Amino acid sequence: MATTETPNLKQFQRLPQSTYIDSLRFLPPLSALDRYVVVSSFNSDSNQPSIQLHSIHSQTLTLHSSFTPSSRTTSLKVALQNPLIAASTVTGSLHILSPNPIHASFDSEVSLPENTLHLGPISGLDLQDNGAACVSVGEDGRVNLISVGDSGLEYRRVFDSRGLVSYTAARWASPTDFATGGLGNSVQWWDLRRPGGPVSQFKGNWATSGIVHSIDIHPSRKHTCLAGGSYGTVFAWDLRRPQQPIVLSGIDNGETTTCISESDVWEVQYDTYMSTSDHAKLSSKGVLPAMICSEDGILAVLKQGEEPTELLTENCAINCFDIDRQNPSDVICGLEWESIALLTRA
Repeated sequence: MATTETPNLKQFQRLPQSTYIDSLRFLPPLSALDRYVVVSSFNSDSNQPSIQLHSIHSQTLTLHSSFTPSSRTTSLKVALQNPLIAASTVTGSLHILSPNPIHASFDSEVSLPENTLHLGPISGLDLQDNGAACVSVGEDGRVNLISVGDSGLEYRRVFDSRGLVSYTAARWASPTDFATGGLGNSVQWWDLRRPGGPVSQFKGNWATSGIVHSIDIHPSRKHTCLAGGSYGTVFAWDLRRPQQPIVLSGIDNGETTTCISESDVWEVQYDTYMSTSDHAKLSSKGVLPAMICSEDGILAVLKQGEEPTELLTENCAINCFDIDRQNPSDVICGLEWESIALLTRA
């Protein structure tokens, strides 16, 4: 078993793959004995995309089932309360997969074809925890709501900027509220009960323009949106103070604060793995700990007012990661050099 010298990890395993890893997600438990992860990958030699269902056992992955989407995936999301998988593609199609808990296979699939939701790629996608609805966004300026039901998929357009505004990320906050991010380190807040456009928005006042690549919203603090993007930027946007972002990494009012990375932050998530001392430090006004991965090969935890904690430093980009909701000490991430890394924190 491969090991790492970092004192923050108890176990570390790098698993070489034959394909490029675009995204990966832990699945809610399908059975009492096994853990599963869904992986979207791309074979550059055959130009073949794939969505795969793996089980995890003793720091190894075992492939059980595979599905071929219409094109390479741009986003992969999982419903936490209902084991549904949503995947969007570069040609604008959307696939909803249902895993079978008995046979560990994909039981069913419904989809919307390309150019139905967006003109071009779906750049951002999120699936509600109960699996009832998706929100999709694109650089074409469209925001769509997709309902997932027994009769298939239905959609309606929430907004269309006709290309005047581009969106690159999306995240649900509640069944009626969601956030989007885009160019200029901008973040928008939407309420389906108040149609016509975002109900609140923030445009970053940065020395250099950037793009929000990823958004997360913690279920206990739905008024605060965590965002990560270009130039190592990570910040929290609080709806109660909409023009005063809390910068965790990057440039704040023209001055560089603690900067964990100088390249793109591809994904951010609130980190649910905390010690007793961490809980004691938290306040209702502070930003909860966050985990990020970056183009320059860093997987790290950021805590407001503290130095970052690096879990991994690789010689290649870390494109994606996910934290196991059932066992928050466990993390899985995709490396640019066709590898998957399994980590257990000390």
